[in-house]
Amino acid sequence: MALHVSRRALFAAGALLTLPAPEAVAYAGFRVVRRRPGLPSVPEITVPAGYTLMTGTQYQAASRAEYLRFVQGERDDAGIRVSVRWPDVPVKDVIAGERHLALERDRWTVSFTLPIHRTSATADSPTVQVWSYLGQPASGLYWHVEHNDPDRAAGVWQTVPWPSGEVIAVQSWMAATREVLADSGLVAEAQRRGHFYALMGFETNNPLHLDNPPHWHMSYYPGPTMAAPKATVPHFWVDARGRTFYNGQDVQGGGRTPYRVDQPAPILDAEGNLVVTTTIRANGGLDIDPPDGPTYSIVAAAGEDFTGRLKIFKAGRPWRSVGTYDNVRQGHLQISASGVRTDYRYDPLTGITR
Repeated sequence: MALHVSRRALFAAGALLTLPAPEAVAYAGFRVVRRRPGLPSVPEITVPAGYTLMTGTQYQAASRAEYLRFVQGERDDAGIRVSVRWPDVPVKDVIAGERHLALERDRWTVSFTLPIHRTSATADSPTVQVWSYLGQPASGLYWHVEHNDPDRAAGVWQTVPWPSGEVIAVQSWMAATREVLADSGLVAEAQRRGHFYALMGFETNNPLHLDNPPHWHMSYYPGPTMAAPKATVPHFWVDARGRTFYNGQDVQGGGRTPYRVDQPAPILDAEGNLVVTTTIRANGGLDIDPPDGPTYSIVAAAGEDFTGRLKIFKAGRPWRSVGTYDNVRQGHLQISASGVRTDYRYDPLTGITR
């Protein structure tokens, strides 16, 4: 007869009890990319025993271009075998993290090895994000560009008209703001102090982060990372013509303050010293005021349409024009400033620059 001794009894008897620690749950996501976009559909997915496909709309998304899914189970750095059967839908690629996985093919089925090692689904956001990094914190200016493809739209962006004007304008807003931050000396001063500005837009394909309405950021982090205390994070909302009309400005630990047209929004460092001030203009533009001047004004080159080129005025005088063009299918981003064009080539499925 088997003898069962309780944990309490063993301790009471003075016995040394050593029990195996429970395995922590780990997570991983993957994107199955179709060879050609089509009506969104869901493939059949098989994972090994002990692993489960996560449920909930934030952990799965079917778009015209691909299917996203997250898995959970015991950590396995070497990876588990996953198979995807998608009848009548040819599969082009499978992305996990920022990697293209090696595939084994058998008619309508592809199989691959998926490492399971993230501490949460959100920690595996790089699987979903198609971003290009054009600046890092150590330089005083962090900048990532989101490459939004209408065929990859997920979540709320499948239920509303595609924000084509906003997508274009946000990239131009960030490019113009970079010119201002660099020329004004604000980036150099941030770098000297071990701080940085961060330029970021919005994404239309990430169910883990329901990123709407369309907006962009010119944030200030008074420290070397985004964990810096008392960081200031403006949320500049834009309309269909790309006009900035509202700023919900967060300060870590201090909540959000709303700013609208003609209301100066000061950005402070952790000690409360003024770093820069932004003010939304009546025409949808933005003034950026360093403490020691001069004022820079970003406006539309044509009327109030910010989906085309932008103009920058310095101390009230025309200074620079800025435009962007992003071919998300070919992975080609162009940024031009006063006739000087910079071309970035990137992987259209991961955003990694080449």
